[in-house]
Amino acid sequence: LRDLVRGDVGVDLIAILSMAGALLLGEMLAGIVIALMVAGGGALEDFAQQRARRELHRLLARAPANANRYSDGALIQVSLAEIKAGDLLLVRAGEVVPVDGVLVSGDAVLDESALTGEPLPVARQPGERARSGTVNAGDPFDLRATATAERSTYAGIVRLVQAAQAEKAPFVRLADRYALLFVPLALAVAAAAWLASGDPVRALAVLVVATPCPLILAAPVAIVAGISRAAREGILVKGGGALETLARGEVLLFDKTGTLTSGRARLAAIEHDGEVASEELLRLAASLDQVSPHVIAEALVGAARERGLTLAVPLDVREEPGAGLEGRVDGRRVALGSYAWIAERTNPAAWTGHVLRRMTYEGTTSVFVAIDGILRGALLFGDDIRTDTPKALRRLRDAGIKRMVMVTGDRSDLAEAIGAVLGIDSVLAERSPEEKVAAVLAERGAAVTLMVGDGVNDAPALAAADVGIAMGARGSGASSEAADVVLLVDRLDRLADALRIAKRARGIALQSVLAGMGLSLAAMLVAAAGWLVPVAGALLQEGIDVAVILNALRALGRGQRRPPTLPGAISERLQAEHQALQPLLERIRTLAERLDLLPDAEARAELCAVDRLLREELLPHEQREEADLYPKVAGLMGGRDPMAAMSRTHREIIHLVGVYGRLVEDWPGAGSDSMLVGDLRRVLFSLEAIMRLHLAQEDEIFDTVTQAS
Repeated sequence: LRDLVRGDVGVDLIAILSMAGALLLGEMLAGIVIALMVAGGGALEDFAQQRARRELHRLLARAPANANRYSDGALIQVSLAEIKAGDLLLVRAGEVVPVDGVLVSGDAVLDESALTGEPLPVARQPGERARSGTVNAGDPFDLRATATAERSTYAGIVRLVQAAQAEKAPFVRLADRYALLFVPLALAVAAAAWLASGDPVRALAVLVVATPCPLILAAPVAIVAGISRAAREGILVKGGGALETLARGEVLLFDKTGTLTSGRARLAAIEHDGEVASEELLRLAASLDQVSPHVIAEALVGAARERGLTLAVPLDVREEPGAGLEGRVDGRRVALGSYAWIAERTNPAAWTGHVLRRMTYEGTTSVFVAIDGILRGALLFGDDIRTDTPKALRRLRDAGIKRMVMVTGDRSDLAEAIGAVLGIDSVLAERSPEEKVAAVLAERGAAVTLMVGDGVNDAPALAAADVGIAMGARGSGASSEAADVVLLVDRLDRLADALRIAKRARGIALQSVLAGMGLSLAAMLVAAAGWLVPVAGALLQEGIDVAVILNALRALGRGQRRPPTLPGAISERLQAEHQALQPLLERIRTLAERLDLLPDAEARAELCAVDRLLREELLPHEQREEADLYPKVAGLMGGRDPMAAMSRTHREIIHLVGVYGRLVEDWPGAGSDSMLVGDLRRVLFSLEAIMRLHLAQEDEIFDTVTQAS
């Protein structure tokens, strides 16, 4: 009745009229059956929404509740509401900056990815500003508050979220859309039966069998079953309306960092002067970096351990936060840090210009390494595209997504490069939270729009989209709060699963609604003819209910047989082998770049060493895959020889290794045959390029056919 007063006339109107008529005419049993049915449908929808909210509370831990403030020489913990401009605060390592402020003492290393989309941490010096919502990725520092919590960056983003949610049209239930057609029809048939017979009981019988049980029960059952199915796959859907709208999505907007890319620094390449081998350079740098809290240090040490390097214990370590550190490793003086910091302690080297240009072209960041006062190399780190991203985007296209747009706060050159690689339809870079909202609103007019993100700066856009989707496994609480769907597993391909589940659940709900409405319409005609009394009509309607509910429960199932997969252990072994080949690829590239600069004896030794590694490490790996793995994968993929193209690449790799070996045998020296040097460099560069592409293709294929965890 309250809904009717508000003008919200929907699927429940016939049920209300039926119950009122049953009470007036003394048909109590019929009224009770209808009331039970209506209450059951409402309880199902409430259950789905409450479950979603209960699961969400685990994700909402990002926004800080308290801060550490200096008071009379002591440090006390206060709530954010108590902080005023001018207060001196301590921000500990790993804490979220509570309010906007200025650094007072100590350099700071801040992870700003949640606000800006920039995946790598940035260094801030005393006197520079720090924004609320960023994370202290370095040592503790003092901060002078310049704004209250309500007027800080994080709070401003929260206000954007609230405004976007207020402007977004509410979800319209599938049941209510069909009620607009069914309710007038049912009332017309009941009125006609009453007028024709003069018996109000006959009109009540029509209303009883017309009570849209398939709308009240079957649709919610199918939708709740779809939500439950999604939860099993690690997908949290906040209510039936979100699931229904998700099924109709056609435009998909992505954030970049943490969504399309890993959002974590990864060692991409090792550049060096040729005097210290790349593996030794990495070992010395990682040994020293073991004591640093810097985010890059974690990635550097992890890369060394992945390659099986034995790290030493550093001594006499001294660090300048955000700049670099130095100490002794195995009796050698090692320093590593930014180029500017290292350049102050060493003489310039000609090869650094190449590294600095490469950083600009490829969007990487570098840690330069000096050994015993000489600049010896640089470690390049980047934010890689997720292994599952290309496959996920293809699956999303297959699921009905017609347009994909990348909306990121990161640099234009990086965003454009990634967009080109992934085949994104449009790339919008260097966008603020307000501009992200504008981009979503610009896309919303033509089709149902979905937005995927994980950072605080994505939260307003998630709230503005028809369906906001948060990468909740390691994203911010603000984005998870603002989103309608949360991916609890850190895999983008789960979004394609979410679309498939939503489409199947909505299809089953629609099927149940149409079938149930057809059966109800037939029963209405029988009741209008006087062949059904209200109680019998209620029982008949319950029979229809059982049929459509059983059909709706099919949404709990997978909908298709899970394809056979490789055991996860096989994929892990292959990834380990691919990782073990990375040093060889880096060695090939370095040799190709420096071949004409090396002395003859050193060049011949390196050429022969690479030839030996190619024959002892690379070729056996390719032969094992061809003989043992490819037949298994082909059987899982189906079709006629699905691995033919990959096998062809194997043959090309084997051919290039053979050509390289013959060139090494014929090589008399760097100065004697410039044409032969050119041929060797061409083969080396070709081998490195084809191997990197081949390994990436294999990783994607193996990820597709590997047993999901």
